[in-house]
Amino acid sequence: MTPRNSIIPVFVPHLGCPNDCVFCNQRRISGSQEPATAQTVKNAIEAAAALTPTGTKRQLAFYGGSFTAIPERQQTALLDAAKPYLNNGTISSIRLSTRPDAIDTAVLKRLKNYGVETIELGAQSMCDRVLELSGRGHDSASVAEASELIKSHGFHLILQMMTGLPGDTDESCVETAKRIIALSPDGVRIYPTVIVRDTALCDAWRAGTYKEHTVEDAVRVCAKIVPLFDAAGIPIIRMGLNPTEDLSGGDALGGAYHPALGELVRSRLMLEKVREMLDGTPPQSSVALLVNRSDVSKMVGQHRCNVEALKREFSLKELKIRQSDEKIGQIRVIRLD
Repeated sequence: MTPRNSIIPVFVPHLGCPNDCVFCNQRRISGSQEPATAQTVKNAIEAAAALTPTGTKRQLAFYGGSFTAIPERQQTALLDAAKPYLNNGTISSIRLSTRPDAIDTAVLKRLKNYGVETIELGAQSMCDRVLELSGRGHDSASVAEASELIKSHGFHLILQMMTGLPGDTDESCVETAKRIIALSPDGVRIYPTVIVRDTALCDAWRAGTYKEHTVEDAVRVCAKIVPLFDAAGIPIIRMGLNPTEDLSGGDALGGAYHPALGELVRSRLMLEKVREMLDGTPPQSSVALLVNRSDVSKMVGQHRCNVEALKREFSLKELKIRQSDEKIGQIRVIRLD
């Protein structure tokens, strides 16, 4: 039996971050108000060990702030707290998130000595103008250089990108995806922009100088870039911010915040695929779409939107979605008349 996998999240909001990007309020995004301490790390690991079965592969994950920009003393305090649990097998590995301009050879050697396995790098965009307008404080060359350095030291590399940042277009998002693919990461996260309370982006939105990147905008753009990652064999770990009580409770004032954004994107991709397959279908036809059980809800669409759109566009008399033994992602069309 394959061991279960479990992520133990420890949030370090803004700890070590040298500047505030226009979109960022990590305390509201993570739902964590206090920076992590050594005791936070110990408590999180011991709680996870008590709740997960024996044999579970547990990975400690430092999320939120720019971990490697933290003063070295604080980095080592957090990593020292985790080390005994790594040595005795309570956790199997460590991952962390950081900025491209907070990576160098000395940092990577220290992380390797502490058993860090995976580094997530916030690229956000590979368009220098977008990075400048977003207040990132680094350029796209820094992303490429840091990525190559991380891989050369034997770490797993995860790159994060955003869509809908100030100055972004569909074309610049596609270009960012292509340039990230060229860096050959082990995975990506796609975070369409959310307007979070108490951020510079929120102020710009209220002033009318930033146009909201809506859920529909995000679905449209992601439907263009997801196939690029799929074709390159690069796993998409997540699409959209992880829902929290604070964001759902009103801290997400606008933008592409949706608890199932990835489902919406995959549903849109299935809709576009079926549109091609139904091209030339005579009006008033009765049609069934055969899909894998795990794809039924995606094919139907939220509130049956895919079914209704296809019936309307192709003047279908009847459209049924049927579960079959098709492979995940595959669709078979059969005529019922």
